[in-house]
Amino acid sequence: MSLIVTTSELAAFVERLRGQPYVTVDTEFMRDRTFWPKLCLVQLAGADEAVAVDPLAPGIDLAPLVALMDDPTILKVMHAARQDLEIFFRLSGRLPRPFYDTQIAAMVCGFGEEVAYETLVNEIARARLDKASRFTDWARRPLSPAQLAYAIGDVTHLRTIYEQLSRRIAAAGRETWVEEEVRYLLDPALYQPDPAEAWRRLKPRTRDRRFLAIVQRLAAWRERTAQRRDLPRNRVLRDDLVMEIAATRPTTVEALRALERVSLDRDAAREVVGEIAAALALPEDELPTIEPPRHLPRGIGPLVELLRVLLKLRAEESGVAQRLLANGDELEAIALDDAADVPALKGWRREIFGNDALALKRGEIALGVRQRRAAVVPLAPAS
Repeated sequence: MSLIVTTSELAAFVERLRGQPYVTVDTEFMRDRTFWPKLCLVQLAGADEAVAVDPLAPGIDLAPLVALMDDPTILKVMHAARQDLEIFFRLSGRLPRPFYDTQIAAMVCGFGEEVAYETLVNEIARARLDKASRFTDWARRPLSPAQLAYAIGDVTHLRTIYEQLSRRIAAAGRETWVEEEVRYLLDPALYQPDPAEAWRRLKPRTRDRRFLAIVQRLAAWRERTAQRRDLPRNRVLRDDLVMEIAATRPTTVEALRALERVSLDRDAAREVVGEIAAALALPEDELPTIEPPRHLPRGIGPLVELLRVLLKLRAEESGVAQRLLANGDELEAIALDDAADVPALKGWRREIFGNDALALKRGEIALGVRQRRAAVVPLAPAS
């Protein structure tokens, strides 16, 4: 096992990767006490060599790593990469390109929804992961041999997984399916959360637009403060306290700090009171709203359930995870409108599922049982 702790070692390893078609990549990080993930280890594997890079080593410069992530000639292969991509975006302001996610590839190959890495190691690499170091403290130094073995194993097994999955996908002619899903993960907006939209994750149930305005302002303030101080959101202000403050609407620092469970310092309390005042001063036409729950017309609910069964059938037959074909909202949209603007009625998804979904609505096919299995049954045209 090789642990890289200097810039020169890192640069030399990146140079040895030159000309290789891909590199497998994984990271270990801590996030329980910070807003942003704290990068603790980066694992890299080329065709013949695997290393762990210690970003916490004194004096190390990760510029060679950034250059590798930017290299357009080397494919960066990761598994369930959203958090890894966020780390690299924070590191350089850019996302690794080109990039491949084996979790997406596995879903295209019929391994189910959001398949775990351990599952692929067992079923494709025919190996077993040592789970002892899974929940270790990656920020503590020195790292133990067991930690390093666990970490580097993530990228060595990933080579086998990538090569086998990519061959299966190429043989099935499904490369564009994977590319389409990967493209979504390479949208920088995913890694630049808008504080003004942070209130939506709290999912307030009220229709009181003034209440929503206060929640919106408080959640945005909390988001900015958490990012600036690099603290978890709930260390700044807990979710339930955001709601309590929005309900009580204190207009002075003293009134806010008098709330039993609020422990903001005076400066923070002053800022919160300012946010409340700003929300209370908003004109009616600028107050936020939330979409009312959709109430389906009578008879549409059973049709949605039929579409759900059809979706499951077509997903199993084609060996593709259901989530890649359609979700519940798309099924409702199709039930309501033959021309719904949803991915399930476009491209390869339409070929596998969308056309049959519309045929089911038109009464051209039915769902039945054949040889004790659910099946699609063609119907004769009405005379």
